[in-house]
Amino acid sequence: MSDATTSCLFCRIVAGEVPADVVRRDDRTVAFRDVTPKAPTHILVVPIEHTENAAATAAADPTLVGALVLAAAEVAAGEGIADSGYRLVLNTGADAGQTVFHTHLHLLGGEPQGWPIG
Repeated sequence: MSDATTSCLFCRIVAGEVPADVVRRDDRTVAFRDVTPKAPTHILVVPIEHTENAAATAAADPTLVGALVLAAAEVAAGEGIADSGYRLVLNTGADAGQTVFHTHLHLLGGEPQGWPIG
């Protein structure tokens, strides 16, 4: 691992160095429960490879963004929220609320999601 990834919390979760409640894993993504949930179902879907944010991921491998969304859809089905609906959020940058600078998609559901967000 590079210096950036050894200090990255999500890289450490992906590597199994930090415990997490993993609900899905494949060769490109890992999904785990958020430790500070904002909804009854709040799961983070991350790429295994470290990229800083969604824009960087899309630039490096546009198909990986689709893989994150497909993984989230499978998790939503497994959590029983696919039919009632769910929200997917990708924060890019500190002003958007990104606090861990490893691309991650928030899957939120299990209750009606209000608008605007926040």
